[in-house]
Amino acid sequence: MSNRTLTFNIFRFDPYRPEVAPYMQSFSVEELDGMTVFVALNKIRETEDTAIKFDFVCRASICGSCAMLINGRPQLACKTLTRNLPKKITLMPLPVFKLIGDLSVDTGAWFRHLSLKTKSWIHTDKAFDPQVLEERMDNQTALDIYEAERCIECGCCIASCATANIMEDFWGAAGINRVARFMIDPRDGRSGKEYFEVIGSEQGAFGCMGLMACDDLCPMELPLQMQLAFVRRKMLGLGFKV
Repeated sequence: MSNRTLTFNIFRFDPYRPEVAPYMQSFSVEELDGMTVFVALNKIRETEDTAIKFDFVCRASICGSCAMLINGRPQLACKTLTRNLPKKITLMPLPVFKLIGDLSVDTGAWFRHLSLKTKSWIHTDKAFDPQVLEERMDNQTALDIYEAERCIECGCCIASCATANIMEDFWGAAGINRVARFMIDPRDGRSGKEYFEVIGSEQGAFGCMGLMACDDLCPMELPLQMQLAFVRRKMLGLGFKV
């Protein structure tokens, strides 16, 4: 059994009390074997402050809801073991996204806006016929699409992105990955010019500084660097034709 006493310094902000400026509050937690930051937060909420706000759904690293800054690094609270952290742990909400309260941010509205801006749906002129069998897709293409689809929209790549922290309308790795998913999908009928109009700009593929913090900090270990390179090559080639 672990015998460490952990100190959590947690960002606090209540939007219903605007007269109270944001502040940091400390809590002490006795560490347990296999404890995650998420488990520690639940313990704090159950035993010390029932009003503390943070998001969670699955508790299994597949929903992305519990992303936050843990000692300055965007991570999932349910996936981060306290044994890998020092005794003093600072928790902050993710930057870029709208702050709801304490550690809770609105990633949902941001990603909905991203879906609309990147037009994240299959574009086709084919009429739907429920009697026709689905078109076959080769295994490698299906795997490539699945790889991009593994994004859980946690926002860690956006929070860690220097450009996204400077440019409000930059789509970041999440947007580039989203577009790459449709560019490799043979069912999507958009032309190269149409894709260029979607992402061939500073808001899309050409706004990235190339620091690749997104690739380093993605909890799903998506190949975001490769997706960026893929989309940029496509856009560069199309740029000479547009």
